[in-house]
Amino acid sequence: MSLPLAAWMFPVLMFLIFMGFPVGFALMGTAFVFGIMIYPPDALAYLLTTKVADAAGSQVLAAVPLFIFMGTMMERSGIAERLFEVIHMWTRRLPGGLAVGTVLMCVVFAAASGVIGATESVVGLLAIPVMLKYAYDKGLISGTICAGGSLGTIIPPSIVVVILGPVADVDVGSLFVGMLFPGLILAGLYMLYILVLCTIKPRYGPRLAPEDDELSLLQKIVISVQALLPPVFLIAAVLGTIIAGWATPTEAAAMGAAGSIVLTLVYRTFTFAVLSQAFIKTIVITAMILMILLGGTMFAGIFVSAGGMTMIQDALQGIGLTAWPTLLLILFLAFLAGFVLELVSIILIFIPIVMPLIKQFGFNEIWFCILFLIVIQTSYLTPPMAPAIFYLRGISPPEITLRNMYRGVIPFIGLQFIALGLVIAFPALAIWLPDQLLGFN
Repeated sequence: MSLPLAAWMFPVLMFLIFMGFPVGFALMGTAFVFGIMIYPPDALAYLLTTKVADAAGSQVLAAVPLFIFMGTMMERSGIAERLFEVIHMWTRRLPGGLAVGTVLMCVVFAAASGVIGATESVVGLLAIPVMLKYAYDKGLISGTICAGGSLGTIIPPSIVVVILGPVADVDVGSLFVGMLFPGLILAGLYMLYILVLCTIKPRYGPRLAPEDDELSLLQKIVISVQALLPPVFLIAAVLGTIIAGWATPTEAAAMGAAGSIVLTLVYRTFTFAVLSQAFIKTIVITAMILMILLGGTMFAGIFVSAGGMTMIQDALQGIGLTAWPTLLLILFLAFLAGFVLELVSIILIFIPIVMPLIKQFGFNEIWFCILFLIVIQTSYLTPPMAPAIFYLRGISPPEITLRNMYRGVIPFIGLQFIALGLVIAFPALAIWLPDQLLGFN
């Protein structure tokens, strides 16, 4: 019995990616070649241009460049450095306090930028020299930066979720709300692990001795309010308007982008050079994401046309998998895909194919999307590919070796599996808040 045409699409796609073709072009090329085998030229041209129009006409995707610009302005203007100093002012006396403060900084910056690479790069450049100065364990430094930076996947407003929502046909606002508890639980597990580890083994993250010119409590409060209140207010306004239903994600993103410019004026860090750099970086990142998005949309459309969904459903029926084994298989395959593909590509390849199965088995769609996000975030950290480690290698000094990085991320991978297990065992962690605030169920 011959295999359906769709069965050859993934091997061809993986071959092109391993040959070094950019993911977006690999997706488009595969879709075009297999589309020629199925449709006459006129019909194929109509189908692919329709996919382009659907992607280009999505109002939700307009939030992508706006959120990227918001994070880029905060990165370029020095606001991130100010936040870093204030957070560490409060945590430095704890066991592993610099690492705990780094995780908190990652939470705040992830909520401000929504871009994983930006969070890891900015926080890493600030935190690594300080932790090395105080003789922190290099594995702990590596694990903290990689795991903390990856929180940009699961802390709203995540760029990944802005893309996931339309592809999965799930409301982006409900996903933002549903991510809150799992994201905070994950950050809490990171900080708890650091505190326990550095209490048991103080050499991993020594407490810092009081400084001679230690600030008074009142001085610390004043400095914290000045540094934290404006950006935290902006983040709360962006997320709050979405959660309250007062604004769509795109409208809230526009408010955040404008607010980030106002912040640079408030802190007197605004220059036209900063604005120009932010615009250029926003354009580059947005173009990359939308190219992959367009390719993924084309690939999914041709895959379905080539009998891909029927092939998958027949295969599942043939091996007799029920709902839960199917769910776990999907999550496992997404985890494996994270070894070779970046997050947006995984979403665009997997979600259009698996969402009909999730609906067929009656699983809650918001809950599944949160599980999917945790899994691809975990694969983002997992050796040997581990994109988070590649980001870290680009910003870390030579004394932090690849071995330190691999050793450092392993405990945090375990913590992510614990968080995944909690959300699987207690679906209310993902769906209770959207149901209460937005009425989704």
